Amino acid sequence: MIYVGIDIAKQTHYAAIINSDGEVLVKPFAFSNDHSGFQKLLKHLDSYSKEELYIGMESTAHYAENLTSFLFTRGFQVCIINPIQTSSLRKSNIRKTKTDSVDTYLIIKALTLNHYHLYSERDYNSLQLKNLCRFRQKLMKARTKVKIQLVTYVDLLFPELQYFFKSGIHGKACYTLLKEQPNPDRIAKMHLTRLTNLLSKSSRGHFKQSKAVHLKELASQSVGIKNDTLSLQILQSIKQIEMYTEQLAEVDQSIHEIMDKMDSVIKTIPGVGAINGAMIIGEIGDISRFDKPCQLLAYAGLDPSVYQSGNFTAARTRMSKRGSKLLRYALINAAWQTTLVNKTFKEYYDLKVSQGRRHYNALGHVAHKLVRVIHKMMNSNVEFNLA
Repeated sequence: MIYVGIDIAKQTHYAAIINSDGEVLVKPFAFSNDHSGFQKLLKHLDSYSKEELYIGMESTAHYAENLTSFLFTRGFQVCIINPIQTSSLRKSNIRKTKTDSVDTYLIIKALTLNHYHLYSERDYNSLQLKNLCRFRQKLMKARTKVKIQLVTYVDLLFPELQYFFKSGIHGKACYTLLKEQPNPDRIAKMHLTRLTNLLSKSSRGHFKQSKAVHLKELASQSVGIKNDTLSLQILQSIKQIEMYTEQLAEVDQSIHEIMDKMDSVIKTIPGVGAINGAMIIGEIGDISRFDKPCQLLAYAGLDPSVYQSGNFTAARTRMSKRGSKLLRYALINAAWQTTLVNKTFKEYYDLKVSQGRRHYNALGHVAHKLVRVIHKMMNSNVEFNLA
């Protein structure tokens, strides 16, 4: 076998090649994190068969992702190594040394000791889901922030509008109206027929002429601030919200495509849709990292915190909320959705509520049960079956 150890950095990586007999075939060399650098690496690898090559690198945030994808898509066997493994090997040395060249040898040593995870198609898809879902969450937060700002602007310019649209101002009919006339004075002067048609079309016939008459009265009597700059801010905010919504739709489509390709058993859990399932898969990644469900709970921050002092140990504590925030959100959301459609989970939720648990506390217990199910399903690749 031929082992390749790559020490990852932001701009310049280091690689070395050693055979199974311990003979150094290629001494540590530097290559840049760009096209020319990657081609330099390929020239060194072309001398060997892909079947006998094992390329190892540490799991170091996002810096290794482009190189991992580059090598994997070209048919190389890529091995991901936990940095803790190389750190422990480094400590075993008599002399305490930390250089990029030495680290390439430590990575190769970890490979020879089988301290690695072989990168697979599933890992590639999981990484895509992880990046997409985290980006989706950022878009959701950005859109929510703009929506809050829009409410503020409307409250200043036309406060009566929130009472006219019972479901709130964040609807198609309200957005269409504000894009047409983002000012109460202009709404009051609109022709009744034009306003009626605008409201009726945007609300699919929900708003009739009587509603248009009422809206004109509210607009003519509005106590809002007469400020054209607020109108501009309202228009720009709506454009931002629509842009974020369009981007979210594109991201969701990509997530659905990857989930369909993976055909994961997690989709067989009642109430767990493609988006929620994608967040869970993306954050978990390689399920073999977690030997027990309790480890997965701790990774999600759903494990109970411990409070002990002297002879006192708290019987009830809150969840630690450490680890992956997105995974914790996805599991709690999945737990709630599952209780709505599955009898067993609903009964368990009701039991916890009857014991005096509050809603989210009860959902936390349901999530614990759900994590055990997910851990078993993903490890054995069996569909959901809960008696």
